[in-house]
Formats: sequence, structure tokens, C-alpha cells
Amino acid sequence: MTARQNPVDTVTQEIIEGKLMATVDEMGIVMARTSMSPVIYEVLDFACGLLTADGELVAQMNGITLFTGTFGVQVKALIEKFAGNLADGDILLSNDPYAGGTHACDFAVVKPLFVDGKILAYAINVAHYLDVGGSVPGSLAPDATSVFQEGLRLPGVKIVRADVFSDEILHIISENVRLPEIALGDLNAQVATVRVAARRMAELSVKYGAGVVRAAFANLLSASEMRSRTAIAALPDGRYTATDVIDGDGVSSMPIPVNVVVTIAGDSITVDFTGCPPAVAGPINCARGALQSAVKTIVKAMVGPQDPSNEGWFRPLTVIAPAGTIFTAEKPSPTGWYYEGSVHASELVWKALAPLMPSRFSAGSYSSLCVVYISGKDRSGRPFIHIEPQHGGWGASRDRDGADALIALTDGDTYNYSVEVIEARFPLRVKRYGFNIEGGTGAGRRRGGFGIMREYEILSEDASAYGSFGRTITQPWGMDGGGQGSVNALQIAPTKDGTLRTYGRVAHIDLNRGDVLRVITGGGGGWGDARKREPLLVEQDLRNGFLTEAQASSVYGYNREVSG
Repeated sequence: MTARQNPVDTVTQEIIEGKLMATVDEMGIVMARTSMSPVIYEVLDFACGLLTADGELVAQMNGITLFTGTFGVQVKALIEKFAGNLADGDILLSNDPYAGGTHACDFAVVKPLFVDGKILAYAINVAHYLDVGGSVPGSLAPDATSVFQEGLRLPGVKIVRADVFSDEILHIISENVRLPEIALGDLNAQVATVRVAARRMAELSVKYGAGVVRAAFANLLSASEMRSRTAIAALPDGRYTATDVIDGDGVSSMPIPVNVVVTIAGDSITVDFTGCPPAVAGPINCARGALQSAVKTIVKAMVGPQDPSNEGWFRPLTVIAPAGTIFTAEKPSPTGWYYEGSVHASELVWKALAPLMPSRFSAGSYSSLCVVYISGKDRSGRPFIHIEPQHGGWGASRDRDGADALIALTDGDTYNYSVEVIEARFPLRVKRYGFNIEGGTGAGRRRGGFGIMREYEILSEDASAYGSFGRTITQPWGMDGGGQGSVNALQIAPTKDGTLRTYGRVAHIDLNRGDVLRVITGGGGGWGDARKREPLLVEQDLRNGFLTEAQASSVYGYNREVSG
């Protein structure tokens, strides 16, 4: 519906939009303060949103990029499943990757918000759980070949009826996860956030009336759609292509080629993944909901990166992909490490559009979240699971060097752990945390950003690790003659034999006390001819220790005597 059909004065519209943003931000604060898992309250591996009664996103907090793009698909799947069977006081739970979700570890809690007996909106909170059962601690076996190895799935259940928790479902969860106290604590936190949303939307409806609030939703979506179409129409029509390679799937190390065609026609954009390979044996597949979200991330960066997100921005977008591919996996294909696949969908679209918007889109980045799971028992014999996404180097753009040590495209507004928290909560000691100077970055008139190196000394007598790193062979791409970036790696320096071992995707590593686990993330690709880099910038990198004199001379043609 248009603003003409729903006359809401400008001031009221602005107030309602502000209230929506304040509500989702409050949900986020409640989640961070009441959850029990450090991956939620420290890393902020969650996101909150509000949607219309039809399941269209109208507001979201800054959080995991990929979660916010799946909200609409998840809620619409639940609307279809529970059509006519929802009541005030119901709260739903789903972690089904094949119904708009991501992987089994991401629990979506959804509450229909009733006003005068009708659903006005839906509130949603999606959060990553430390463990949901399955074959390994943390649930994400890098060599899983079936979703049934990846833990408990609850594909749309009523966790709360008439504002009372379902004891049966709580019991099922607690009996199927390795850390039940933490899991149930996080679930309570999620439920608290959607109840906050219910109170705030009720207040809004009392003040302005449900009809006005619904009209404001429609106006917001229409206005965003109009702005999106205007931004797309300003770009040249055409067909833009990109290819990339995924470095193995966790079961096989064979390279996996992927491709995209992006078509801009007038004020609409079509993204076509036809030709991508079938779902692979290993768990880097993503389902269609995650693919949609991966593409929306890039489109939003193109049409309105600084504006609050809602579904209106994506109305000009069509995503085409055959069923059953690596980006549209179906049951029982594993999706535990979906973000290692979906990030390549994002990067493909990014790469295709980079020549169109060189001031906004950069060369290739380290891409992989480089997540490592370290588990075992602490001094008191209690089990622990440490999970942490890592920052890395982003590619350079036409006018700026790449960002150093920034979280990957999929994760948005999230963090890694502070050293103090790691050492206080886990039997680990952080021995080093700094830029990966040794690996370097892609050279260019604008160089790529630096990745990081982070070392963990194992203090537990009984520990193990696993991980799934992408971009361990295929380097981040350069633009306009810029050099390629550097690759990611997981290394183990054993205390016993001292032989350094290097991994990419690895299902199990036994660890002994004193072993050092080293995470290395790559540098981003460069942009432009390195020989055209200004001497002042080369000298700055020399002063910062980012370059040696020999590198400055051989790569950038720098001569201190001539420049000085």
C-alpha cells in the first residue's frame, strides 16, 4: 500500500519509525545483558527484528548480517505452518535451515504480537547456541555429511503457550545438548526480548491506534523501495559476471567453482546463480534462506549502506538459483558451516558489482570467519566449549587502503573475545594478538588490509579442536591491476615434537597442555598499479613496520634517496 492510501502525517511517521528502532535496540541490550553464553554477550552472535503481520521486516538491530536477511523467510515459514493456529501468549521456536534458517545452532524465537485480537506484527530473535548436540562438542562437525550429525532440530514448535513455557520441549532441549544450563539460559533471554517487543508495540498501538501503526509500516516499506529503485536506476544497465573458487568442503579438498550473473535493468536487479554445483558432501552448503540473505547484504551496501534496513529495500531484487545446489541445499544436506559457503555468494555479487561502484566496493577479502572450536575440561573437570570468529584483512577500494582486522562480510556488527575474557573463562592463554605482517596483503596503488595472528596456549590436560577455514588456497582477488591478498591458516605448534602442523578444514585435533593453536587470517587484495602508490604512503607503511625496505623497493619501486 502507498502513503496516499495510508495518510500518516510526517511527524507521526518519524516517531513510529524511531520507536521501531528503539525497540529492536532495546531487545538487543536485554539479550546481551541476560544471556549466559559468551558467544552471545561478548561476540554478539545474535540479532533482533520486527516484522509486519505478513512477515516483512520493518526494523532490525545491528547484528549478524546473515541473520537479519533471513528474518522474513523464517517468519513467513512459521506463518504458513501455524496459519490460524496462533494465540496471544504463544511464542514459537525454530532452528530449521531448510525453512529460512541457517544451521541448527541458530535458534529463532518468534512471538506474534496481538492488538485487539489481531496480529499487528512479529518479533524475532535469532541467536547462536554453543551446543545443540550432534557428533562433536559445539555441534558443527567440519566433516559432517548429513544434517542428522549436526544436532537437535526443532522446525517450528510452540515453546510458550498462553505465556507458559512448554516443559516437554524444555526437557527435550536439556536432554539433547551438552551445556543445558547455558542453552536454557539463552532461551530465556531470547524470550525476554520478544516480550519486551510486545510491550513496546502495545504502547505504540495505544498511543496511535493499530491502524496508524500498520499504515506506518506500509509507508516505511514503500519509501525504502522507492529509494532502492532510484539507486539501482542510477547504475548502468548491463550484465555483470563473476567467478570464484571455494577451497574444499571439509570432506574433500577438491576446489569448488562457483559463479553468478547480475543483471541490472532499469530500477530492478536480478542475481542468478544458475550453473553453480550441486550441494556438496561436506557442511559448507547453505539453504535458500541464507542465500537470499547473502545477496541482500550486498544489495543493501549498494543502495543504502547507512540507512536502517527493512524489506522495502529488497523489493527490486530477484534471486534465481535452482534447488539443491551448494547455495540452495535441501534436507538432508549438511549446513553446519553454512557461512563458509554463503560468504562466497556474497563475494560473487560483490565482485561482479565492484567495477560499477569502485568507491564503495573493494577488492577481495579474507572472507572466511576462520572459526575454531576448542573444547575439553577445565581445572574443575567441567566441560568447556570456546568458539570465536576471527577478524581479517579486507580488500582495497579505488580510493582507500583495505580495512585491517575487520570481521568478515557475513558477521556484521560482531566482535571477537577480549583477551581478559578468554583467559578468565577458559583454560587458555593468549600469547599473541596482532597483525599478520608476515603474510602481507595485496599490493596496489591502494593496498589490502592486514589480517591477524592470534595464538592460544592450551592450559587444559584434556582438550581438542576443530575448524573450517576458507581461502586457504585461493587468494583474495585484486582489482584494476592490484595484487592478490594472502591466505588463511590454522596452525598447531605441539609442545612435544615441535613439528608445526597447518590445516584448513579439519575435523579433529588432539591438544596437550602447552600446545599452541595459531589462527592466521589473510590480507585483502590490492587495487591499482602498486608502482603508482604515493611515496608518502609507502613511507608510512615502513614506519609502521608493515613493509621492509626490500619489499618497498621490489613491490612499489620505492627509493628512499630519491623520495627523500
